[in-house]
Parts: sequence; C-alpha cells; structure tokens
Amino acid sequence: MLKNTVTDADGDRSTLTFEVWTTDAAGKPKTQVKLTNANPYGVLVSPYVASGATAQVQVDYGILKPGVTYTFRTNAFDGSLYETVWSPWANFKIAPYVTFPAPQTSSTIDPVAQKAIEVTRTDPGPALPAARKAAPKRTCSTVDPQGRKLCIEINPPSQQPEKTPAPRSAAAVELVDWCVTKAHGKDYMNRADACLKNIGSATLIFLDTDPQKPALGTATFNIEQHIRTYPSKGASGSNFGEFDQQITLTPRNIDAALQGVTLRWNLAVVCGSCTTSQVKWVDSLNKPSDAHWAYANDGRPYESSWGTAQTIWSGTGKEPIDLGWSITATVDASSTASATADFGSSGDVRVRELAPRCDNILNGVAPGCALPFFKPTYTVDTNRYPAASAYYWLMQEKMPDHAGSTRWDSLLRYLGPDTTVKNPTTGAPWTSKDSRGKVCPSSWIAHPSDASLGALGCDEYAMASTHESGGFPGGPNQVGSGNECTQLYADKLGDGSTNFGLLADTRAAKNGPTWREPCGRAAVPRVQNEEAFKKMQPSLWRLLDGDGFFVSNPGYEHCAKGAPTTCDWRKIG
Repeated sequence: MLKNTVTDADGDRSTLTFEVWTTDAAGKPKTQVKLTNANPYGVLVSPYVASGATAQVQVDYGILKPGVTYTFRTNAFDGSLYETVWSPWANFKIAPYVTFPAPQTSSTIDPVAQKAIEVTRTDPGPALPAARKAAPKRTCSTVDPQGRKLCIEINPPSQQPEKTPAPRSAAAVELVDWCVTKAHGKDYMNRADACLKNIGSATLIFLDTDPQKPALGTATFNIEQHIRTYPSKGASGSNFGEFDQQITLTPRNIDAALQGVTLRWNLAVVCGSCTTSQVKWVDSLNKPSDAHWAYANDGRPYESSWGTAQTIWSGTGKEPIDLGWSITATVDASSTASATADFGSSGDVRVRELAPRCDNILNGVAPGCALPFFKPTYTVDTNRYPAASAYYWLMQEKMPDHAGSTRWDSLLRYLGPDTTVKNPTTGAPWTSKDSRGKVCPSSWIAHPSDASLGALGCDEYAMASTHESGGFPGGPNQVGSGNECTQLYADKLGDGSTNFGLLADTRAAKNGPTWREPCGRAAVPRVQNEEAFKKMQPSLWRLLDGDGFFVSNPGYEHCAKGAPTTCDWRKIG
C-alpha cells in the first residue's frame, strides 16, 4: 500500500497519481518501475478522496521486491487541474521481519536434548536446616543400658570435612551418570532424572550420660540421592511403569569408640499401584555389599556404598507418586542405640518437584514414568528448517502471551489424549486435527511466493497440538477462524542475495499485523512445516494433557527481545 495526504486549496476532492522508481547507491531515483499496464505511464491512480484525507493505492504482488530500496512521489488532480510539481521523493523498503537462507544440508542440533536445571526443594525435611541458615537439627536415641545415646544431624555440603574419600570405581553403578560431574551444594533434575547433591553430610555423635563430657566419638558420611524414571519399555525393559532410587553413602571418618556403623535407608512410596523392592547395596566394584563399615585404623579411606531400590507401577490412567526419605544409624558399640534423620519428601503437594508420575495413557507405547515438574524444551532445527523456525520465533516475540518462549518464560501446554475437552459434533476428545481445521481450513489459499521455496503449506502458531492454539476451544488464544490470526508468508528477497524473508500477508489485513492477534497463520515451505516438529514424540517425555513445555529457535535467539527490527538468521554449530 502506498499512501499520501492530499489537500486541495479550493476544498475539492482529488486523486493522487503514484510513481515508483528504483534507487542508486546514494538513494536517488534511478529507473521508473512500471506499476500497471492499465495506462501507458505505468503509474497507479487513487480514487477521489476529500481534501485533507489520505489517498492510497495497492501495488500488486511481485512488482516490488522485498529487501530493495525504492522511492516514490505523488501528483494531485482535482478533476480539472494537475499539480504543477510532484511531491518530494519518499524512500521505502519492504523489509522482512526475519531473513534466512535456504535449508542447510546438515546440522548438529539435537531437537530433544535437554539441560538439567537446578531445583529448590520445597520439603527438604526437618533434618535439613531451612535455607541452610538455621543450626543443624539433631535427633537422638533413647539411652542404652550403659547410659549412652546416639545422635545424628545433617550438615550442608560446605561444612563437610576436607578428608578425601575413596575414589569411585568406573564399574560402580551410578543410577544417574550425568550427576557425577555436578557440583555439590545444589540439586538438579531433568524430565527423567533427579540428582540431589545438597543433602550434605550426616554426623553421628555417640554421647556419654554426662552431658558435660565430650562425645565418646563421631562418624561422618557424605550423602547423595538419585531418582531415575523410565519413559518407555525401551528404557526400562519392563511392560510396566518403573522408576528407581539410589543413595550413595561415603564415610569421611569413623571414630574407634563407635567400633562400626550401619546405616539403613528408609523409603516411603505413596502409591496405590506400586511395588517397591528391598534396597540392594553394592560396593565400588559393583559387588554385593551392605551399608556397614567397621572402624579401621590403617588410615585408608573408607569405601562408598550404593543402595538402589526399584519401584514398579502397574496401575491404569495416571498417578503422581509422593516419596519420602530418611536414614537410621546404629553403631556396633551399642546394642540398642539408633538415631534417624529425615530427608523430607518429593515436595509440597502443591509443587511435587521430585514426585514421579506414571501412566498408561499414551497411544501405542507401554506404560512409563517421568518427573513432570521439569518442563522440557523442544529445539527446532533452525539450520534445516529456517523458514518455519523464523516464523515460530517471530510469533513468540510478538504474540501477546509469547507462548512457548523461554526468553519470556511462557509455557505451551500439550493437548494430550487424556483431554476432557470434547468435539461437539463427534463427542470424541478434541484433537490437534480439530484445532488445525479451525486455523488452517482446506479453503485456505497460500500467498504467492517465489517458486524456489517449493510448495507452501499453512502453518499455525501456537501449534495445533497445544492448548494455546487459536483453534483450541476455551483456550487463552481461541479465535473463530484463522482469519483472526497474524497473517504472514515466506518469500525470496529481491536484493540480489540468495536469502529469503518472512513478510506480512496484506491480502486481507491491508495494514499488516497489529501484533495484538492471539495466533499466527503463515505460508511456509510445506516440507519445513511438516518436519520441524517430527522428533517431538510425546512418549519421549510422557507428555500428557496440560503438561507444559517450551520451544527454542536457536538460530534467531540472538536477536532483540520483541523483534523491533529485522532479525537475521545465524547458523548453529
């Protein structure tokens, strides 16, 4: 659309004639562009408008090229007289919102790779000082027949003694192998695993009846816990849902007065359809062991012990499973003294950050389990699918709710087979096909584009497989039809490069997007539309209805927040 204001001295209605030229390197007029064949001058003439109003003409697609600098001028006619001079020149460019090249032939982007996050526990238990600011809580046994008692307290990792423990053998069974390299003093998790390295150390204090006397002896153990869930039969080898738990106990010192120490790991599994095994202990050579250490005076470090328990879920539907942990210590020097330290639970019931969830809902796969507190990120391969991912990134930056953007911390929510929303016509659960039919109906016609892009398809954002889709009934972005969404299309730039761009489709919205639209609809290469999310399999993360996830478009995430200027693609890897 080319526009200019026209004012007639006599107040008469007038037309404007629009003339467009290419420009030279200095931005000066170079060659006139033929805008129409309707007259020998190649100019466009507006309808009559009132004096002081804006006159405008629409230039047909394909005449002006995106990315090229043009200049235009106008001349008024009031029905009897033409202006004696043209208006000043005004330079313009059809600037794309995003630019990108043809798809790359290879890429190192892994769409489903996840990074573990740090997690703050909501229920670390009474033995763990809240926020690590309070003094350690000590719990003690009753007095034994000799008048002695055993106490236990948990100290944060920063207070561990500096004595070096025995090195872990490569043969040892580490339930969560990536946890080995993580720093102590923090807890970590992803969708399948949790790595708790902020429990710290347990200190046993063996006391005489006389409180004025020093302790008879102490022992200190470093503690680490892991959780591993298995999303599929391929991961667990089981036809049922499964998750495993592991504790690693590493003695730092044991005083002679204790003679030896035994630690028992106590597990609470709150589940209606679970069977949990006994804790199986192994040593650093992966040989059967127990959690007993005799006092040794040879100066050599004590060996670690790994205790693992397996939980099998055989239920139906889905079930969140709350967990709880503690350890009970006894010493060889006393036949009755024992003390227990509570490590808390898998989380406050409003959060359940460490609580597994098992289900048999997903179609075509065996039951499985996951840690749904972790919100996975699907990374679109911006090297292979630059047009589609450019569109997703732009919509994330421009949509009012920024759905799916990690930068804006705005989740998408998966539309799962367990949704309670029904198709009013069939009575069946609402599906992504239903949502897509609202935004991208069969009557949709792609905006014309350069043939080098190949066949174009209708791509909607947020995706039809989410509650944020414009087609999802009752969703936050619901629209009556895809005509209410931002309209975009991909096309080749005309600036002499081999690049492409994402542009406004102004066939209906003459002034382009307002960016208040709650959804997007774009004409992008059909292959990219169909393949950009092909590796996002719900079974990989056990995504159920309403589960949150993010979408990353790394080739564009270096660009300014809110996309105020054209964003240029960058290769990743």
